[in-house]
Amino acid sequence: MTGKSREILLSEFADDPDMAELVELFVSELPERLAVLRTGLESNALEQVQRVAHQLKGASGGYGFPLIGDCAARVEAAVRTGAALDQIRRCVDELSELCRRAAST
Repeated sequence: MTGKSREILLSEFADDPDMAELVELFVSELPERLAVLRTGLESNALEQVQRVAHQLKGASGGYGFPLIGDCAARVEAAVRTGAALDQIRRCVDELSELCRRAAST
């Protein structure tokens, strides 16, 4: 992994006191969402993977994380188009890494 991939990913709203609590809540829920994604992937419940990716795609932009949204869109598209499980797994891995880097402040 390069040093860049370990950098903290801050919300575009990190300096907005009106959004701080909401962004913090969103970030705090990411591990649970990732766990649901991983469970879905491991149990071949791809509809679950697609649903969670779709939810992340929609929500992440509203909390100032467009990179997460873009990556979640790739996961959703990979599942929707019937991509190979290895490709879906790589997309989920990329999304997981971005989510682990996300921080509210």
